[in-house]
Amino acid sequence: MSNYQAMKNGDIELITTLINALESRDTYTHNHSKNVSYYALEIARSLNLSTRSCDVVRIGGLLHDIGKIGIPEKILHKDGKLSDEEFEVIKKHPEIGYSIIRNVSYIKKNGILDCVLYHHERFDGKGYPNQLKGNDIPLLARIIAIADSYDAMTSKRLYRNEFTKEEALNEIRKHKGTQFDPKIAEVFINIIEEK
Repeated sequence: MSNYQAMKNGDIELITTLINALESRDTYTHNHSKNVSYYALEIARSLNLSTRSCDVVRIGGLLHDIGKIGIPEKILHKDGKLSDEEFEVIKKHPEIGYSIIRNVSYIKKNGILDCVLYHHERFDGKGYPNQLKGNDIPLLARIIAIADSYDAMTSKRLYRNEFTKEEALNEIRKHKGTQFDPKIAEVFINIIEEK
């Protein structure tokens, strides 16, 4: 048991190191991974998911954007709208992230890879990288998608000001059933409105 705990602690240290490396490259996303992890965990708890699933979504939230380490800084820090070609490069970050962490034993066994690879899939099948649709998208990735979008909207970025809480919630309402799982979207809206 002590060997397992030591291995798990080592993996958490590795995750923290990776997140710090990512956030050192992009000051505009500082704390983004932590916020996504927090919101995703709140959703998982509200859905009464198991302790194991809550742990997975918490770590998946921390690691969801780790693939941005592989995105050129001129694209990552662009002040303005991305060109179609630049957006195609950004869209590779889930697969890059998957490649970076896929051989970590603790991560590859429990669903964290799904959070990283599929957090930009859309409920209507128009997301990336695999255009998964509806319940074909792993549940924890659907949770991360909403947490990620909300935190991105409510954070100031180089190319736009942050949305208010209400503006961000209206965007989530507007995209229920298209971008977001409608059930998870409702749970998240309730969480934010109640807190």
